[in-house]
Amino acid sequence: MEIQETGLKDCLIIKPRVFDDARGYFFESFNQQTFEEKTGLSGNFVQDNQSYSSYGVIRGLHAQSGEFAQAKLVRVIKGEVLDVAVDARPGSPTYGKHISVKLSAENKLQLYVPRGFLHGFSVLSETAEFFYKCDNYYNKASELGVMYNDPQLNIDWLIPAEVAAVSDKDLVLNTFSSLS
Repeated sequence: MEIQETGLKDCLIIKPRVFDDARGYFFESFNQQTFEEKTGLSGNFVQDNQSYSSYGVIRGLHAQSGEFAQAKLVRVIKGEVLDVAVDARPGSPTYGKHISVKLSAENKLQLYVPRGFLHGFSVLSETAEFFYKCDNYYNKASELGVMYNDPQLNIDWLIPAEVAAVSDKDLVLNTFSSLS
């Protein structure tokens, strides 16, 4: 496992060691002991989630607050997405900054999104299967979100506006400035 810094504290790109041969490939997608040794972070994940989406879908930006805040370890099983993490931790030197990384079944990269970050992704391939681990359980009352197209964040989702497919719920989220 190789760890790459993103410029946002504790938000990390994880590149697994992949063993390829004539039969295909094998890689260990998660090992708690290795994760903790390489990152210095807890790897106590308690919930796995998976979604399937078509080209142009934008999901996010989402988080959970308070005692139900979640860190996530995200990856793509099929297709390609642009994954986005926004630092929404008050007092953080990178508050309001974001990173974008292409995750795909081909590159097998994973992104560790710390607690206190907003998270979302856009689907760049015809379809995509997105998988993520969470270190806390989902709690509807603790949901929070920010509009994917908030001008203050100025995120380029790599999807033309006329084909973006966004849920009704995500279309009415607040602005980033409303978090403070």
